[in-house]
Amino acid sequence: MRHRKKTVKLQRDASHRRSLLANLACSLIEHGRIRTTLAKAKALRPVAEKMVTLAKRGDLHARRQAVAFLRQKQAAKKLFEEVGPACENRQGGYCRITKLGARVSDSAPMAYIEWTDVEDMALSITDGGLDDDE
Repeated sequence: MRHRKKTVKLQRDASHRRSLLANLACSLIEHGRIRTTLAKAKALRPVAEKMVTLAKRGDLHARRQAVAFLRQKQAAKKLFEEVGPACENRQGGYCRITKLGARVSDSAPMAYIEWTDVEDMALSITDGGLDDDE
């Protein structure tokens, strides 16, 4: 039976899954919004929210834990300096998943995952961003 087994495996072994989630988390921190498959977005959400909780704590041990998971000092620095303070007044629910259509090549369900409180980071994606009048 599969009762109480909540690990989303994504058809990868443990080390590959950990690297994938760390890279997705770094991309989310860097860009503010990323487009990925729905399954990966759902697997990334608890990881990203735990990283924001570490950033809100802000002590040295939390920084070391974040760097140990993310493995990129620049991403951890941006997490603690921009994302954590922006989410200071929220008690959870730091990420939003927006479903998109199916991918053309293989019909995989796609989704955006983005921060809820960090509007300036979420809109500064590489497509050029959105204007206020749109």
